[in-house]
Amino acid sequence: VKLVESGGGSVQAGGSLRVSCAASGRSFSLYALGWFRQTARKEREFVAVITWSGGVTYYADNSKGRFTISRDTAKNMVYLEMNNLKPEDSAFYYCGSRLLGSDWNRGYGYGNWGPGTQVIVSS
Repeated sequence: VKLVESGGGSVQAGGSLRVSCAASGRSFSLYALGWFRQTARKEREFVAVITWSGGVTYYADNSKGRFTISRDTAKNMVYLEMNNLKPEDSAFYYCGSRLLGSDWNRGYGYGNWGPGTQVIVSS
């Protein structure tokens, strides 16, 4: 499995950004893929996840209403659209995957991390 993130950058508070994850190496039909973020001061935290088949989504509380996760199964891509960004959203954003199963929707058990893409939100 190979996941490669892209699309990070710098944006002012209140702005929007879309990060992308290119997924390859296997069939993801029984998988969930998700976005996580990490800073130097915090451990990696769950942002949003989506099932490859069906597109069922779940969000962390601080992502609800501002972030939207989606996937394009034809292009093998997963996206995270981020709106109304805040300085505390600044982080490296990572794409991860796991087989569907217990707690998939709570962000547990994900791996196969990509190299990440950095998002910087200035106030």
